[in-house]
Amino acid sequence: MNENHKARLHHGSCHCGDNKFEAIVDASAGTQCNCTVCTKLGATTTIIKPAAFKLLTDPAKLATYSRMPEIANRYFCARCHVMVYGAGNLPAIGGEFVSVPLNVLDDIDLCEVSIAHWDGRHDNWQAGVASKRYPVAAAS
Repeated sequence: MNENHKARLHHGSCHCGDNKFEAIVDASAGTQCNCTVCTKLGATTTIIKPAAFKLLTDPAKLATYSRMPEIANRYFCARCHVMVYGAGNLPAIGGEFVSVPLNVLDDIDLCEVSIAHWDGRHDNWQAGVASKRYPVAAAS
């Protein structure tokens, strides 16, 4: 969650348009995680401070899911089921955060995003991000 001079205002939405947001984010770089949820979602995300995110629609149109609610929740459109954002508090990445799926930004080309990788499947956050995917199987 470093301050970044490439950050600018972007608009995002779910597939059906029931949920919209704006976020000040550097959309030139994102991360992918190998945890079971992120792998199945195929999400490419970036982390920002909560002050840089604004939900523009009624939060009642969102459903939530969390494997570890003491750390974070994922917010999905209750109608089309697209993940709109995540939010939580994880000291290892700087405390309170909003996770923005770059996939749902309306004004970027995901093919132009530089991607780094987390090893969330093994709770290996201290390893930081890597330039190539971490393996799914635990290291021996």
